[in-house]
Amino acid sequence: MEAAWRIEVHGIVQGVGFRPSTHRLATGIENMVTGEGIDREATRFEIAESPIASGAPREIPPDLATCEDCRRELFDPANRRYRYPFINCTACGPRATIMESLPYDRERTSMRGFEMCRACAAEYHDPADRRFHAEPIACASCGPRLRFLRMTADAALRAAVDVIANGGVVAVKGLGGHQLVCDAINDEPVLRLRRIKDHDTKPLAVMVRDLTMAGALADLTDADRDLLAAASAPIVLAPRRLGVLSPGVCHGMPDIGLFLPNTPLHHLLLDALRRPLVVTSANHAGSPMMTEEISGLDVDGVLTHDRPIVGRHDDSVIRSFGGRSTTIRRARGLTPAVMSLPAAAPPLLAVGAQLKNTITLADGGQAVIGPHIGDLSDAETLQAYEETLDHLRASYGIDPTHAAHDLHPDYLSTRLARRWRKRVAVQHHHAHVAAVAAEHRLEPPFLGLAYDGLGLGDDGTFWGGELLLASYTGYRRLGRFSYAPMPGGTAAVRRPARMAVGYLLGGETASGAIPQGLAAGLPDMEVIGRMIDRRVNCPIASSAGRLFDAAAALLDLCVVNGFEGEAAMRLELAAAAHPGSEPLAWRLERREGLWVYDAVVTLRHLLEAKADGEPVDRIAAAFHATVAAVTVLLCERAAAEHDVTQVCLSGGVFQNRLLALDVLARLTAAGFEPYIGEQVPVNDGGISYGQAAVAAARLSCA
Repeated sequence: MEAAWRIEVHGIVQGVGFRPSTHRLATGIENMVTGEGIDREATRFEIAESPIASGAPREIPPDLATCEDCRRELFDPANRRYRYPFINCTACGPRATIMESLPYDRERTSMRGFEMCRACAAEYHDPADRRFHAEPIACASCGPRLRFLRMTADAALRAAVDVIANGGVVAVKGLGGHQLVCDAINDEPVLRLRRIKDHDTKPLAVMVRDLTMAGALADLTDADRDLLAAASAPIVLAPRRLGVLSPGVCHGMPDIGLFLPNTPLHHLLLDALRRPLVVTSANHAGSPMMTEEISGLDVDGVLTHDRPIVGRHDDSVIRSFGGRSTTIRRARGLTPAVMSLPAAAPPLLAVGAQLKNTITLADGGQAVIGPHIGDLSDAETLQAYEETLDHLRASYGIDPTHAAHDLHPDYLSTRLARRWRKRVAVQHHHAHVAAVAAEHRLEPPFLGLAYDGLGLGDDGTFWGGELLLASYTGYRRLGRFSYAPMPGGTAAVRRPARMAVGYLLGGETASGAIPQGLAAGLPDMEVIGRMIDRRVNCPIASSAGRLFDAAAALLDLCVVNGFEGEAAMRLELAAAAHPGSEPLAWRLERREGLWVYDAVVTLRHLLEAKADGEPVDRIAAAFHATVAAVTVLLCERAAAEHDVTQVCLSGGVFQNRLLALDVLARLTAAGFEPYIGEQVPVNDGGISYGQAAVAAARLSCA
C-alpha cells in the first residue's frame, strides 16, 4: 500500500518562521512513520534554495517587532547576545526594510555584507534552532554595530541614553528611517524637537516601555492593548490622560499616539531611561523618512549603525473604535501588503493621490500596496516615490503596462502617470469608495459615502461630501453637501474662518450676514467679501472636511489649521464631552436630481445657539449628531430609490471616531450593512488601492 500527500501553502512563507517550523513538524512526522509497506525515504523533508516560480505570487515579509524570546535573551547577562541591539530570530526582526530583492534570502538583503561568525552560522543551519534560516541573524562578533559621536557598541548606547536623560534630543537610525528621540515629560526638549521638525502643533508619537506605562498615559480598550502588542507594533491613537506628559506632546489634541518598542535598540533605550519617550520621524511634516546618514540637524548626536536601510518605512498608525479599527497610515509592519482585486488586472500601476501618497502595483487578481510615502510637494518626496516604485517593481517582478490616476490634472501623481501610454483616470471619491468595497470583497452595487477635504469632481468643481451609487467600473452621484466658495483656494484650507465666511456669504442659501466677531478676526474681510461676490479665486466645494473647518471656526476652536485636519480634531475634542446630543437644524432637499444637504441652515443654528449662551462643547456635539443624522437620511433616500443596503464609509473625515461610530450605529439600526476601511486607510493613503480596483474592473470589461 502506497500513500502520498501533496500539501500546498499559499501566502508568505519566508521571513515569518514558516519553513523552520515546517521542517521541525515534518521531522517529527518522519520519526513517527512506521509500518509495513511505507517507504521511509518518501517521508524525508529538506529546505531547498528559494526559487522564484514563473507566475507564482511574490510577497515581501513585513518587519516584525522583537519577540518575547529575543527580549528575554536581550536582558539575560548569561546570553551571548546580552544587550545586543540587533538581536532577532525567525519570529521577529527586519524584513522589508533590509530586503533588496526576492526571494528573501540573506544574500539579497543589506545583511549580505556581514559574514556570519561560526556560532551564528551553526544556529542558522541547525533545523532545531530558533534562528534556523533567520536571514538577519547576527551577534556582537559579526553583526552591525552602533555608533554615537566617537563611541561604538554598548558605550555608544549608554552615551546616547545619558544625553536623552539630561534633556537632549538624539537622532536614532531606526528600521525604516531616522527618528528624533527625547524625554516626553520634559518641556524643553519637546519644544526643541518641534523646532527641529518645524512641527508647531501636530501631536507627537510617544514610545512606552510596556502596556502598564501605556495605560498610565491613555484610556485603553482591550482592542487598543491588542493592537499595541501586535507583531506590527503600530502607533495606536487613544484618548489621552492628563497630567503626565509635557503639554507640548499632544498640544491640546484629544488623542495620544502610543507605541511599544519595535526593535531591540528601542527596548534598550526604554529600559535604561524608564520614562516615556517622544519617538518621531526626523523628516519635516509631509516629507519622506530620512534614510541616509543625517547631517545638518540641530541634535545632540546621532545614534546610528552600519546596516543600510533598503526600504523606507514610517511607523504605521491605527485607531480602534467599537469592535473595529481603521488604519490611518499603513507602513512599517503592515507593508508591503498583498490585497485581492475585484477583477484580474493586466500589469498595472496606481499612482495614488497628492497627499498621504501610496502606490499600488497590480497583476492578475492581486494588488501590492506600498508603504506611506508622504505629500507629493517637493523633490525629496518625488525621489522617495521613485525609489519606492523601483523597489516594488523589482521585488514583485511587475512591469506595468497601464497606469491608473486621479482626475486632477495638476496632481504630481497624475503627471507621473503620463509616462504610460495606456492610462485609466479614476475620480477621487470613486477610488475612496472602491477601496473600502474591494477590501471587504463586496459585490456591486453599493452606496458610497465619501467625506473628505477636496477631490476634483467630474463636473469641474471640488467634491468632498458625496453619496454615490457605485460599482467597481463606475458610479452615479446621488447626493452631496451644499456648495460653498473657498476664498483664496488653499488659503481657506489653512484658515477655517475663511471657509466659514464662504458658507455664510456665498453658500447656496446664504443670507449675506456674518457674526461681528468672525469679521473682526479677519483683517482682510472686505477683500474676502469682494472675492466671494465676484467669484475671484473662490473655487466651489461640496466638502464635508471644509464644513467641519467652518463649524470649528464659528465656535472659536481653531483659527489656523497648523496641520491637516486640526480644526476638525479640535471640534471632535469639544464634542466628546456631550455624547447623545440632539442635532441642530438641517435641511435635505432635491436640487437638479440630487439630494442636497443645506449646511448653511446648520451653521446658522449653530450661531444662534452660541449667541444664546449654549456651551461650545454641547454645540460641537450637536453638530456631529447633525452630520450623522443627515448621512443616514441620505442613505435611506437612496435605498428607497435603488434598493441598495451595502454602504461604504470612506474619506479622511471618517477618521473622526465620534462621527464614524455614530454613523455606523445609526446605519446598522436603520437596516443597512455599513463598512469602513480597516486594513486600507480611509484617507488618501487608500486612494491607490481604490484606483487599482477600479482600473482592474474596467480593463477586464474592455
